[in-house]
Amino acid sequence: MAVAVTMARMKVAILRHSMTGQRGGMVAIAGTLGVVLAAGTIYLATLDGDWLAAAYAVWMLGWIIGPVFSGGGDETLRPEYFAPLGLPLRRLATGLLVATFVGVAPAISLLALSGLTVLGVRQGGLAALVALPAMVLQLAVFVLLSKVAVAVLGIALRSRVGAIGAGLINGAVLAFLGQGWVFAFAFGQGGQIPPVVRYLPSGWGVLAVQGDYAALAAMVVLIALLLGAWAALLSRRAGASRPSARGRRPMRAASAREAVLAKELRTWTRDLVRTHQLTFALAYGVFFAAAPLVLGWTGMLPWAGPIFIVMAASMTSNLYGLDGTAHWLTLMTPGASDVRGRQLAWLVTVAPVAVVLAVTFTAVNGGPWPMIIAVTAALLGGGAGMVPLISVYALVPGIDPQRRGGNPLRTSEDDGALTGLAYLMMVLVAATAVPAGVVAALFGWPGVAVGVLTGALCFWGLGVRTERRLAARGPELLDMMRTGRRPASSSMTFKLPEMPKTARIVTMTCWTLGAIPLFPQGILAAIFLTNGQLEHSWFLATYMSPGLRWPTAIFMILLGLTMYGLGLWIPARYRKVT
Repeated sequence: MAVAVTMARMKVAILRHSMTGQRGGMVAIAGTLGVVLAAGTIYLATLDGDWLAAAYAVWMLGWIIGPVFSGGGDETLRPEYFAPLGLPLRRLATGLLVATFVGVAPAISLLALSGLTVLGVRQGGLAALVALPAMVLQLAVFVLLSKVAVAVLGIALRSRVGAIGAGLINGAVLAFLGQGWVFAFAFGQGGQIPPVVRYLPSGWGVLAVQGDYAALAAMVVLIALLLGAWAALLSRRAGASRPSARGRRPMRAASAREAVLAKELRTWTRDLVRTHQLTFALAYGVFFAAAPLVLGWTGMLPWAGPIFIVMAASMTSNLYGLDGTAHWLTLMTPGASDVRGRQLAWLVTVAPVAVVLAVTFTAVNGGPWPMIIAVTAALLGGGAGMVPLISVYALVPGIDPQRRGGNPLRTSEDDGALTGLAYLMMVLVAATAVPAGVVAALFGWPGVAVGVLTGALCFWGLGVRTERRLAARGPELLDMMRTGRRPASSSMTFKLPEMPKTARIVTMTCWTLGAIPLFPQGILAAIFLTNGQLEHSWFLATYMSPGLRWPTAIFMILLGLTMYGLGLWIPARYRKVT
C-alpha cells in the first residue's frame, strides 16, 4: 500500500507541474468534451432498455483503442523508472494501477459511471447502494483492460505477424465504432439495443445494479486476473527483441534518389510500427466502407480506397519526426535532398493497395467509375505531397527508433501534438480531392483529368516547397529532433497562441468537428444527390423533401467552411494582439 500511495503522490506532483501553457489548454479542452460525453451517458440512465449498457461498451472500447492513438496511453509513470528498485511485479503493477486512477480521463470515466447511481435510484434504495462499489469496480475493469491491451499490443509489435494482426483488429474495431449507428439500426429491435451488451464486462455494473449481485463478484475476479496478467506482461516489457537483418539483399542504387527510395522501402518493411500503421489504415478503410453491407447497401464500398489513402497519410503525418536524428546524414551532404525519394516510397507503398481496393470494390458496386478514379488519383498525389510537407512544417520531435522503450507505440513524448497533426493531415489530404470530386460529380470523366492534374501538381509543387523548407530550416529541425525542444519562434510548428480557455475550446471544436458538415454531410451528400442515390444513406440532405435537398447540402458545406474559417480566424486574432 505504501508503494501505491507513493506512486499516486508522484503522479499528482507531475500533473500539478505540467498542466500549464498549451498542454494545460489541451487538457482543459479534452476535459470539457469528456464532461459533455459523460453527461450524455448519465442521461441514458434515465431511459428504458439497454442504452446505458451500450454506452459503457463504447467507453470500454475507448479505453482499449484510445491508447493506440495516444502513444500507448498515460505513461507519466513508466515501469522502467522503477526497475532498479527490484519491486515484486505484483506490487509494481498494483502501484502503477493506483497511480493510473489519478488523472483527467479516470475522473471523467467515473463521472460517466455515475449513471449507475442514477439507474440505482430508479431501481430502489438497495440498488443505489450497490451502484457505489459497482462504479469503482467498473472503472478498475476499464483501466486494467486498457493496460493489458496496450501491453499485449506492445509485445505483438515486436513481430511482423503480431504487428499485422494488431493493425487489423484495431482498424476493424475503430471502423465499427465509427459506423456504430449501422449496427444499432440493423440489429436493434424496436429502437432498442440488443440485450447482449449487458453481458459484456462493460455491462456487469448495470447487471449488479439491476439485482444480479454475482456480477460484482465477477468484476472482482476479472480485476484480479487482469492485474496478474498485467504484472506478467510487465516482466516482458524490457525484453524487446530486434528483427534480424540476416538474409537481406544488399542495397543497390544508381542515384541518390534511388538510394533514398530503397532505404525508405526497407524502413516500411522493417519498422514494425510503420507496418502496424499501414495495416491499421487498410483495415479501417475496408471495414468502414463495408459496414453498411449489413443494411444491404454497397454504395460505400468504392470509397474504401480513398478512405485508406487518407488514413495512411494521417498515420504517417510525422514522417520526418519518426526518423529522429537520422536527418543529419542528409543535412551533412551538400546539396542533398531526400524529399523525392520519400515521396516515391510513400507512393510505392500506398498506391498499389489503394488502386486494388478502388478498382475491385467499384467493380462490385458497378460504379461510380469517374468519381472514384478522379478522387483516388488526386488523393495519392495529395498524400505524397502533404505528408513530407506537413511533417516538416509541423514536425513533432520523436524518439529515435533505437531509443524506443518497452512501449513501441510511444514514438514521441508529445502525444497531443501527434493526434492534432493526424487530424490536420486528414483534412488537408481530403481537401486536395475536392476539385476533382466536384468536376467528376458535375461532368463525369473530365474529373479524372482534373484528379490526375491535381495529384501531379501536389506531388511536384508541395515536394519543391518541402525541399526549400529543409534547405532553409534543416539545422533547426535537426536540433529539434535531437533535443525534443521546439525553438522559441513559432514559425517551426503550428502552435496556438496564448488564448482564453473558451477561445481554445471553440477553436479546437471547429477544427475537430468541421469535417462532419463539410465532407460527409456537405460534399459527399451533394455527390449522392447528383447521382440520384437517395436510398440507404445517412446524409441529412437525402432525407429532406426534394426542394430542400440541395439547400441542405449547400448549407452543410457553408457551415463546415465557416467552422474552419472560425478555427483559423480566432488564433490569428489573438496572434495579432500578442
